[in-house]
Amino acid sequence: MPATPALRDIPVVILCGGMGTRLREETEHRPKPMVEVGEQPILWHIMKIYGAFGARRFILCLGYKGWEIKQYFLRYHEKRRDFTLGLDGSRSPRFHDLGAEAHHDHEDWEVTLAETGLETATGARLKRVARYLDAPTFFLTYGDAVADLDVEKLLRFHRAHGGLATVTGVRPTSRYGEMTVDGTRVVEFHEKPRDGKALVSGGFFVFERKFLDYLDADPHLFFELEPLQRLARERQLHTYVHEGAWYSMDTYRDYLQLNRIWNEGSPPWKIWK
Repeated sequence: MPATPALRDIPVVILCGGMGTRLREETEHRPKPMVEVGEQPILWHIMKIYGAFGARRFILCLGYKGWEIKQYFLRYHEKRRDFTLGLDGSRSPRFHDLGAEAHHDHEDWEVTLAETGLETATGARLKRVARYLDAPTFFLTYGDAVADLDVEKLLRFHRAHGGLATVTGVRPTSRYGEMTVDGTRVVEFHEKPRDGKALVSGGFFVFERKFLDYLDADPHLFFELEPLQRLARERQLHTYVHEGAWYSMDTYRDYLQLNRIWNEGSPPWKIWK
């Protein structure tokens, strides 16, 4: 593999193992990445964002109810398309072309589903899939957030600064209405204002493979703590500021909001065709 692989050859690691306790209404019987936005799990939406820029190699770090995610991909076409099956076992399912919609089912994806432990922390999950990271650079994100992110620009930014890691910084919308007041009179009211200053991690990381040396086998290791703090101290961590749309699905309220936006017909993160 070349020293600077094309985007289609860069692995995309997605953390899918958490228990999603703050979304218990939906995660009681399925992992959070399998909670639907529209008719597809949010995991599919995340993969489609990367896929819009040519990424095709996905490594999913499984944990809580990981079998549900495995079943989804094992039966990916069976669940989405018409097919004819010989019940005598003489032939495999023959899938039928659904016309224009069929194009969306023909994903050129290679998906590795890796069991990384039920209660394993994020850094340990990443360390456990190191053997699948055969390129000098890899993407990493969480299985519960979407954005209208330009992945190509993110990668170019990462390569330009020459550090070991890039984290996408976002300015999340406030959960509370913001008021400007004059005495007791409200001058302005914004239902969901954006904080124009504070940046938070929106996930969507890019790492050089050398970052794996900052991790160890401790199952309680969170890469967001000491490993990223160490990178920052060593001036190896840079921020790509994304000023566009970004949504996470942490709570049931977030779940309802994402589905409302999707059902309105123009979700900003739907950057694929």
